[in-house]
Amino acid sequence: MKNEEEILAHSRDMMISAIAQTMVIYGVTPSVGRIYGVLYFSTEPMSLDDIKTQVAMSKASVSNGMRELLETEMVIKVWKKGDRKDHYVAEKDFLKNFLSFFIKKIRHERNLIIKATEQAQPNLEKIATNSEDKQLKEEARKDLDLIKESYSYFEWTMQLANAMESGEIFNFIPKNPEKKEE
Repeated sequence: MKNEEEILAHSRDMMISAIAQTMVIYGVTPSVGRIYGVLYFSTEPMSLDDIKTQVAMSKASVSNGMRELLETEMVIKVWKKGDRKDHYVAEKDFLKNFLSFFIKKIRHERNLIIKATEQAQPNLEKIATNSEDKQLKEEARKDLDLIKESYSYFEWTMQLANAMESGEIFNFIPKNPEKKEE
């Protein structure tokens, strides 16, 4: 039986490593990906100390990684009867994780650009309207045109985020497409 236990542990380690590597694609560090992978395969809620032991990282690193996973809603804090420590479980629905992650990224991108636009646009409009320098005036107009052109992109990405959040996107791309009969 020991051999089967080792094979199971090895198989889980391979999957945890693969999860950690794929999370790098989305800008998450491998160590945070490993924390998620350990929680994903855990059948019980885990404390920071439990996780620390499994991933061989410092408690501070695990705590920081956990904070990142909580912010992206890939991990949920749970109460465990008889224990004062915080415990965590992984959200095991990859599709839910994917949607949540991208909705936040899309909205964050839009907010950054909108804030910059709100600060830059009045200055560009003043230059485009009042400058004595024809070249500066033309450059300011071109910059304003670029900003205006970006609005359609941000409107589209917000529609995408809203469709992802509401589930409307599944009307176009079903979660479980029926297998076509041949």
